[in-house]
Amino acid sequence: MKGNKPLAMITGGSSGIGFELAKQFAKNGFDVAISGSSDKVNEAADALRSLNAEAYPFKADASTYDGVEGFWTFTQGLGRPLEAAALNVGIGIGGAFVDNDLEDELRLLAINVTGTVHMAKRVVQHMVKNGRGRILITSSVSATLPTPYETVYGPSKAFGYMFAESLREELRSTGVTVTALLPGATNSDFHANAGMGGTKLGGQQKNDKTLVAQQGFEALMNDIDHVVGGDQETKRQVLENRTTPEPVKAARQAELTQPQ
Repeated sequence: MKGNKPLAMITGGSSGIGFELAKQFAKNGFDVAISGSSDKVNEAADALRSLNAEAYPFKADASTYDGVEGFWTFTQGLGRPLEAAALNVGIGIGGAFVDNDLEDELRLLAINVTGTVHMAKRVVQHMVKNGRGRILITSSVSATLPTPYETVYGPSKAFGYMFAESLREELRSTGVTVTALLPGATNSDFHANAGMGGTKLGGQQKNDKTLVAQQGFEALMNDIDHVVGGDQETKRQVLENRTTPEPVKAARQAELTQPQ
C-alpha cells in the first residue's frame, strides 16, 4: 500500500551510480525520492515505479543552496520519516588546473562539498530526532590518492570520505549510521561528462555500476563504515594505496589522467 514502505532519498538519482542505488532501495522494499538536474529524473522515476516502489522525482540544481534546500523541503513535504539517505550527487572535472575555469571548479566544490554538508545537516538533524536512520555518502577511490588532472575533484572526494567517517563516530549512540561508498572507475557517463573521454583512464575497462551500487547498499544495511565499490583489482589497488608514497601515486595517476 502506498506510504507503508520506508522512505529513502537519493541525490543525483536519475543516472549512473545514483540511479542504480535508487533501484537497490526500490528492489528492497523502499519508496524513493530522487533528485536530478534534468527532466531525465522523471524518466528515472517511471523506471523505479516498475519495481513496485513509489518514486518521487525532483528537478534541482545541486550546485545552489536553493536546489539542495528545495529537494529537502520536497522530501519533507511527503509527510513521512526518512529512513535512509544516499548523498550521492557529484561531478568531476578533468584537465590541468592552470587551464580549467575557476567557475567550473567552484561549481564542483559547491556540489561535492558544500551541497553534501548542506543536505547532511538536514538529514542528520531529522534522523537524530527520530532516533534512527541510515546515511550513505558516495566518495571515490580518488579519495585515497593524489589526483593530478582531476586536481579539485579528488580532494573533494577525500573530504566526503573523512566527513562520513567523522560523522559516523559522532552519531554512534544516536541510532543513525553512516557509511562511505568509494567507487572505482565505473561504467557510467562520469568520465565523459568530466571531459576525460580521451585519457587513458577514460578508455580503460570500468567497474559495473550495478555491482558498485549493490555493494554500497549492502554495506549501508549492514552498518559498515566504508566499502570500496568495484572488482577485486579495485579493492587491491586501494589497499596498496595505504602504503604507497604520495609522489609515487601522483605520478602513476597522472599517466592515466593527463589529457592526450
